[in-house]
Amino acid sequence: MPSLTKKSTRLDNLDIQILKALSEDARKSSREIAKELGVATGTIYSRVKKLTDEKVIKGYVPILDASKVGFELTALILLQVDGKFLVDVEKNLAALDNVYSVYDITGDYDVAVIARFRDRASLNRFIKSVLTIPHIKRTVTNVVLNIVKEDAKVKL
Repeated sequence: MPSLTKKSTRLDNLDIQILKALSEDARKSSREIAKELGVATGTIYSRVKKLTDEKVIKGYVPILDASKVGFELTALILLQVDGKFLVDVEKNLAALDNVYSVYDITGDYDVAVIARFRDRASLNRFIKSVLTIPHIKRTVTNVVLNIVKEDAKVKL
């Protein structure tokens, strides 16, 4: 029987230490990490390249304060979808600019979407456009009042 999960990359202790260093500061150079960990710069460079090639490291981005760049509203949108079209609907949702996360979930709803908006009017337009996507049966939109914790980092 074929496995339903993707092959997991084996990470050794050095890989984990490199990932921790980059998680603290992604701008840190291979030389700085090598000095911290007591290994050759070339070793760090080749490990980071391998981790990037294997998609363990998916990219480097600054972490922005959404409200300071004009996105005042965060919404959690739950959707019920006609089951056989779930993957297509998720791909459509993932392609939308305001969408930051799309989760395939269990429970009364099939999909959870986290999206950010500049104002109520843009949220309103977004919801109305989502409702035109075929095979979406129902949505429930929750507006975030306060962000208590928001952290994209994976803790190693």
